[in-house]
Amino acid sequence: MLNFYQLIVDKMQCYFTPILLLFTRLWVASVFLKSGYLKITTWDSTLYLFEEEYQVPIIPWELAAYAGTAAELILPVFLILGLLTRPMAAVLFVFNIMAVVSYPVLWEGGFYDHQLWGLMILINVVWGAGLISIDQPLKKHFFAR
Repeated sequence: MLNFYQLIVDKMQCYFTPILLLFTRLWVASVFLKSGYLKITTWDSTLYLFEEEYQVPIIPWELAAYAGTAAELILPVFLILGLLTRPMAAVLFVFNIMAVVSYPVLWEGGFYDHQLWGLMILINVVWGAGLISIDQPLKKHFFAR
């Protein structure tokens, strides 16, 4: 009975895991792409927020505005494609932490969302992009034994 149960679980994981990894990549990518799109289409407001509201440590606010917007527009494309997923997701994870640290207002209303996105990003850092990705054929090509 236990062997039969384990066989069913193994089969379900074969199909469910690639879908879960794709889902987490697409969900997080859509969130950050929307945010980047909003920033770039309302650039004056974005500059104002980075100068007056956000408290980005270490780098100047103007550089933070450009780098943050670029990160939100570029990194999700890699996630959508499943290309270099682990390193790009790791960078996006750090970016997500910086967003929370830089904007204390998030702690009240949006911190839960950032926690959820962080968890979804970490899933792809740990397990990669899965079978439904560009990483998969690249992995087979470059690391075939």
